[in-house]
Amino acid sequence: MRVTTNSWKQTEALGKWLGSRLSGGEVIALFGPMGMGKTAFTRGIALGLGVADEISSPTFALVHEHEGRVPLYHFDMYRVDSWDDLYSTGFFDYLGSGGVLVIEWSENIEGALPEDAVRVTLSRGETENQRVFLFEGLPGEEDAPVFPG
Repeated sequence: MRVTTNSWKQTEALGKWLGSRLSGGEVIALFGPMGMGKTAFTRGIALGLGVADEISSPTFALVHEHEGRVPLYHFDMYRVDSWDDLYSTGFFDYLGSGGVLVIEWSENIEGALPEDAVRVTLSRGETENQRVFLFEGLPGEEDAPVFPG
């Protein structure tokens, strides 16, 4: 499924749509270069999960935990470049927790992602603020939002 957003507000709204559909146990693997809106998208997922916390990139902490109707575990794998680094994040313990894992910089841990992870690739669209989201492994795509250009 492909969705195009035209602002950070639409990117957040797309995340909220996804978050409202999650029930726990899902892994949302985000791919794409810096500045594509991964954290804005995650903010939206958090809203859809009923998380009241401020959402920021966990670049230095590696993982932020947030309580909502389902726990949200927000990972930043930008600096993870070995299995030892990955183990030190507690990533494998979180997999069986029943929470939703949202992983920025999933390209750095591709080999560790579960087969059923929802893969979301973000890229720049035709304008400065436009973002293109390509979803793989997302069931029930027929009710995805459409944002007018």
